[in-house]
Amino acid sequence: MIRKRLIIWFFSLLVSLVGFADAQMSKDRAYSLFSQANESFRQANSAGDSEQGERLYGKAILAFERIIDEGQIKNAKLYYNLANAYFLKGDIGKAILNYRRAEKLDGSNPDIQKNLAFARSKRIDKISIKTKKRVLQTLFFWHHDFAVKTKFLLTCIFFGAACICATGIIWFGRNASLTTSVIVCAILTICLFTSLIIESRTKALRICGVITAKKVIARQGDGQNYPPSFKDPLHAGTEFDVLESRPGWLYIKLFDDSYSWIPNTAAELI
Repeated sequence: MIRKRLIIWFFSLLVSLVGFADAQMSKDRAYSLFSQANESFRQANSAGDSEQGERLYGKAILAFERIIDEGQIKNAKLYYNLANAYFLKGDIGKAILNYRRAEKLDGSNPDIQKNLAFARSKRIDKISIKTKKRVLQTLFFWHHDFAVKTKFLLTCIFFGAACICATGIIWFGRNASLTTSVIVCAILTICLFTSLIIESRTKALRICGVITAKKVIARQGDGQNYPPSFKDPLHAGTEFDVLESRPGWLYIKLFDDSYSWIPNTAAELI
């Protein structure tokens, strides 16, 4: 009986050690692939021949995607590098897709924001935000433009300032400057805190995507027999919100609040 338990324990230990070794190898493999991808990217940037450069960018892309898919490693820097490789290879759709994925993980990174804006300027479809929505975004700029980390930090700062001013009133009595400061800081704290709650709930419910096919005909229903929704097809890089999903089709809303159906093979979700 004891011998049988020892044999079971030995094999369990052996399996654990093999699993640990595999995990270690996976980590080493990920570092190796990352180095290879960066080297291919560097060579592509300095390649004199455009065909060679495109081939090297493709090699870097394959390595980055293997790290993400096989290594299950997902971070803003990795998606940012992948997006840069796609952009320089000329694939605007996949570039914007991965810039958006990087932005989702690190919305305060200025390099991600700058490259995303530049990639958007290169896409074919120029879908403008409606004037009413643009005015609201301008009025409530702190809600739309500030990153979550920035809003959280400002909320803490204004809340602390409100508490300090309130303490001053308790100790030294009311005066105009302290009272005004408390009111202003309290209003800013409430506004920013409300913005954080709204954004967190919106992000939890919102499903976004990017068209990655070169072009796709958007239709008025979930089938090829439905008439087109627009005069021209939608092109790579066009962003949308998913409203509904059916087998093989996505019901989407564009930034100008227009609606249509597209095949799910023509796009990827962020």
